Amino acid sequence: MSSNTSSNTSVVELSTANPAPLGLCAFGMTTVLLNLHNAGFFQMNSMILAMGIFYGGLAQVIAGIMEAKKNNTFGFTAFSSFGFFWLSLVALLLMPKFGWAVAADEGGMIAYFAVWALFTFLLFIGTLKLNRGLQVVFASLTLLFLLLIAGELTGSAGIKAFTGFEGIICGLSAIYVGTAQVINEVYARTVLPI
Repeated sequence: MSSNTSSNTSVVELSTANPAPLGLCAFGMTTVLLNLHNAGFFQMNSMILAMGIFYGGLAQVIAGIMEAKKNNTFGFTAFSSFGFFWLSLVALLLMPKFGWAVAADEGGMIAYFAVWALFTFLLFIGTLKLNRGLQVVFASLTLLFLLLIAGELTGSAGIKAFTGFEGIICGLSAIYVGTAQVINEVYARTVLPI
């Protein structure tokens, strides 16, 4: 007995926006604001903490989830991880104030920054197969974590202020790459090279 079954199937193509500009701008803008503080322009305040939770934190996690749906392992790992970095950094600052945990000492912060420096450097290696803009972001972020370690080790106000200026450059590079992706897509050509 032969069966001649015809199937009427249609392929549904799912298309989503590029989440990388959101993740890069969330990371970059939050990094700039925190490092304006580190450079000595203003004190730590609720503006930085709010950016760390909502834009640097949650927006990057959302971008990471969107990257997973696009099957982009690098984007998923980077954005999700750094989103949770911002959330954990805010928690490190707030938990002692609420009496939930003892504040991290210099050794604890050095360990914290060291694992993030290593992770960031390993992601930097991945960017060597991507664009120059991302290479600059991840190289400058690796340097930022190393400078944060040096600031904790020495307690030097000069190193901490220099770290702030380097962090501003790192954040601006991420903002540039994120907005370049948006502008290049809108104009359907390379307006801002990355």
